[in-house]
Parts: sequence; structure tokens; C-alpha cells
Amino acid sequence: MRKWMDRALLGVGWCALAVGVVGIALYFGSWQRRLVVLVASGASYLMIGAVIGLVLFLIARGWRSAAAAGVLVAAVLWTQLPIFVPDGRAASGPEVVVMQSNLLFGEADAAAVVRAVHDNRVDVLTTQELTADMVARLAAAGLADALPYQYLEPTSGGGGTGIYSRYPLRDTEKYDGFVLNHVSATMDHPQAGPVAVFAFHPIPPTVDFPAWSSELRSIRDILDAQQGPAIVGADFNATRDHSAFRDLLRGRFATAAEQAGVGPLPTYPSDYRWGPVIGIDHILVADATADEVRTVSVPGSDHRAMIARVRLNG
Repeated sequence: MRKWMDRALLGVGWCALAVGVVGIALYFGSWQRRLVVLVASGASYLMIGAVIGLVLFLIARGWRSAAAAGVLVAAVLWTQLPIFVPDGRAASGPEVVVMQSNLLFGEADAAAVVRAVHDNRVDVLTTQELTADMVARLAAAGLADALPYQYLEPTSGGGGTGIYSRYPLRDTEKYDGFVLNHVSATMDHPQAGPVAVFAFHPIPPTVDFPAWSSELRSIRDILDAQQGPAIVGADFNATRDHSAFRDLLRGRFATAAEQAGVGPLPTYPSDYRWGPVIGIDHILVADATADEVRTVSVPGSDHRAMIARVRLNG
């Protein structure tokens, strides 16, 4: 009976290990097929198979199988541990609280958005899927009391994008070559001076995969050209498991969540009882360090909002 059980555990273990191998391959690959990229959104979940396989091999005393699984688990830990370990670098400059929120075609609860801004003393709010009606409802809910400066490019549907700020905005720009609106502005912070603020929203790969890939590369070009302190709030329609997203972080920019070591922060879809399961909303920073990042529920939206407490480099 014991021998039969060991064989069964080894068989299940190898199946689990195969799933883990798929997860690792999806994580490291630069895939150009839409279906594969969509599956890669949850590559880190698949990697758990390597851990399960290792445990089953150890129970079955399959030492050679366990050794193979151990190598894969080491690779999994190498990819995943950084998101759980705080950066440890302390910035000495002024604090900026950033909030990123996708408003679901302007259907989100405006009062809830404004309440989150007030409760968290948000200094910068980046929004996607911003409609003219939503702009009006945010204003009626009192958003200007906290964030009186704004650069908004609302549209019907999901293309609208905007930046709200506690401090004056100048040098506003709407970028050409994107399906949805991508914007930026320079925020004049009273202590830190000029801080670049970007709000991005690449087209989802489910809608137009070639455009999604191209737009992420264009965003990389925009960020590579940026000098000085900067903040990005975006629905990238990409997770950390996508190599196309990680390419954005090979220069000066880092994710606030990874700096703070808060682990995965799923933001989508938040309108199902089983969600959210993947993190496609991100806050990126340059010449700054985030020491606190979390998500908050926004009724009426299919995304959780993300809030980061960022300290600019002094």
C-alpha cells in the first residue's frame, strides 16, 4: 500500500511540477501570441505547482524528483521574493500620497472616490475611463476641495484619462499614437519643486494585442526620456508576470508595491465575489521611494483603487 501511495504522489507531483514549469516559462518568455499572454497574466499562480510538486516528492521520498523540483522552486523564489521584501532605501524628501483609479466607463461611485481622497489625504489622483459625466459628478462630490488642479481628457466609453492634483499643474501633454488617452503634467510641489505625473491606459490585449504590445513599448520610450522625480499612475492592462511590463522597470522607474514589499496587490476584477485576482493597476516612481501601498474598494468600478505613500528623494 505504501509503495502504491508513493507512486501516486510522485505522479501527482510531476503533474504539479509541469504546471510550475509552464508558469516559469510564461514569466520569462517574451510571448507574441494573445492567448499565451493572457495566460501569462497569472503565471505566478501556476508557479505554485513547483512548490506543491516538491512537497509531494518529499512525502513520497522521491529524492531525485525532489532535487529537480528544488531547482524550480529556487527559480520561483527568485522571481517572487522581491515583492515581499521592502526596498529598505529611505528617501528624505517631502511626502506625496498618490491614488490610481480606473472608473469603469465613468460608472464608479464618485462620492466613494472623493471620500478615499479625503480620508487618505491624497495629493495626486490619476484616473482612467473618465467621462464628462464622471468629471461633473466628481466635482459635485467635492473633489476640488482637496485636489483643485486638474488636467483632464475625458471621453465617452473607456478612453478618458485625467490627473487631479493638490498642487499646480503645468506643461500638460496628451500623447499621440495611443488608442486611449495618455497624458502627463508637471506638478509644482512647494517643497520638492517640479514632479512629472503620468496617467497611462494601454489598450487591453484582449481587444487589440498588437496595439497593447506597441503601446507598452511607446510608454517605455516616454519614461526613458524622463528626467527628475516622476510618478506614474496607470491601468497597464498588464501584470508583473508580463515581461512587457517588467521592461518598463529596467530604467529609472520602480513599482511602488515592490518598493514597499507588500506582495501581490490584485486590483482586477473587483466586481465579482471571487475577485480580484490579478494586479493590472500600478503606481511607478522615479527618484522616490514608496513605504506604504494598499488597495481600496471603489463601488461601481471593476478595479480596486491603489494608494501609495511616496517620499521623494531629497
